[in-house]
Amino acid sequence: MSISGSGCEFIIPENELKELSEIERGIIKKYRKTIWTKFIKAINEYELIQDGDKIAIAISGGKDSLLLAKVFQELLKHGKKNFSLEFISMDPGFNKANRDMLEKNCKHLNIPVKIFDNNIFEVVDEIANDYPCYMCARMRRGSLYNFAKELGCNKLALGHHFDDVTETIMLNILYAGKYMTMMPKLKASNFEDMELIRPLYLVKEDAIKSFSSWAGLNPMNCGCVVAAKKTSSKRSEIKELISQLNNINPDIEKSIFNSAHNVYLEAIIGWKKDNEKHSFLEKY
Repeated sequence: MSISGSGCEFIIPENELKELSEIERGIIKKYRKTIWTKFIKAINEYELIQDGDKIAIAISGGKDSLLLAKVFQELLKHGKKNFSLEFISMDPGFNKANRDMLEKNCKHLNIPVKIFDNNIFEVVDEIANDYPCYMCARMRRGSLYNFAKELGCNKLALGHHFDDVTETIMLNILYAGKYMTMMPKLKASNFEDMELIRPLYLVKEDAIKSFSSWAGLNPMNCGCVVAAKKTSSKRSEIKELISQLNNINPDIEKSIFNSAHNVYLEAIIGWKKDNEKHSFLEKY
């Protein structure tokens, strides 16, 4: 069961908290098709990991990042690649209950998380207006990059999933008037030799919700003390729109996702490359 509110969503577990060993087996066995296989496919298809990588797994305390940490631990145990991991989390100003929940979940899941403090919620509350989530995300990412680099990491892994990708495409089309997707990996612009990767890129949110509920986990919501006081994000509106369209066409999400993989350059009016505008008229 899931509950939404103020742009945040969290899972109410339908089962008692399972033992760690059963949770880890479940990732490989019970959720092999919907989570594990798609996780491995994304890593291979988008070449997210190379030998020698030191990857920082960013843990917010939510369902996505907790799963991300566990699939990486399983990959380290069963995979063939030579890489190492750090598990990092930033406390941007959580209330005590959320901080305690983050620590409790990581302890049960045997995730050796390193938590550092930051006052981002306080800063965003002062400078952001109606839609603080975008600015908060940018500030949090910069802090995570910095901490990951201090730990000697060359990659930062975030828990964005398939639904985040489709919602981003629609957000850009409907609200920004541009076609732009959420990339499976990208080089950090302000942190030399750092790369961001999204290994859950092909995993659907429903599968993550199902796993979290089955495991009996009680992940925290976004923990935001700012958004709760402001209007909901445009992303929640897009999520609802896609849900409605899905009732008409069950393949709508797949089509939106695949559109970023099947761009016909001959049928594009204009595009940007390296911040320089181009037009189809250049061909004439």
